Amino acid sequence: VQLQASGGGVVQAGGSMRLSCAASGRAFSGYGMGWFRQAPGKERELVAAIRWSGMTTYYADSVKGRFTISGDSAKNTVYLQMNTLKPEDTAVYYCAFDRSVRNPTRNQYDYDDWGQGTLVTVSS
Repeated sequence: VQLQASGGGVVQAGGSMRLSCAASGRAFSGYGMGWFRQAPGKERELVAAIRWSGMTTYYADSVKGRFTISGDSAKNTVYLQMNTLKPEDTAVYYCAFDRSVRNPTRNQYDYDDWGQGTLVTVSS
């Protein structure tokens, strides 16, 4: 599976941004997709994840109520809508594909395929 992430850039605090992750090579219907982020000097963390079967989602506490993960199976694309952005949301964001059929997992090592990362910078 090849993943192409896009949509990063610079935004002011309080603003919004939408990231996209287009998948090719396998339809992700029935599997799982996640958005991770890594800030300088910090470990990579799961921000949000979705499993198409049952549309189960997971959000990190730090983004609950502000971020929404969704997808378009016809386009094989997953989105991360980010609202009310904060400077601490600044990071490189990665999308990832989980080839196993299970509930969304927070463990980055459970994901099999990764996009190249897109930088999101939130200015104060």
